[in-house]
Amino acid sequence: MPKMKTSRSAAKRFKLTGNGKLKRNKAYKSHILTKKSTKRKRNLRKATITDAANVKNMKKIMPYL
Repeated sequence: MPKMKTSRSAAKRFKLTGNGKLKRNKAYKSHILTKKSTKRKRNLRKATITDAANVKNMKKIMPYL
């Protein structure tokens, strides 16, 4: 059986934590920042854990993660 291909776009966006969970950055932090409050922008800085509903699909497109 041939090797499976990793989705490179996903591989750049997700990292695996020590416990095997997927870490991701939050969206909505790239532009139109003037109307967003300082508190909202500060909270968008922090990385978060990927929702459990999406983990199965993410592991499928990144088989060697």
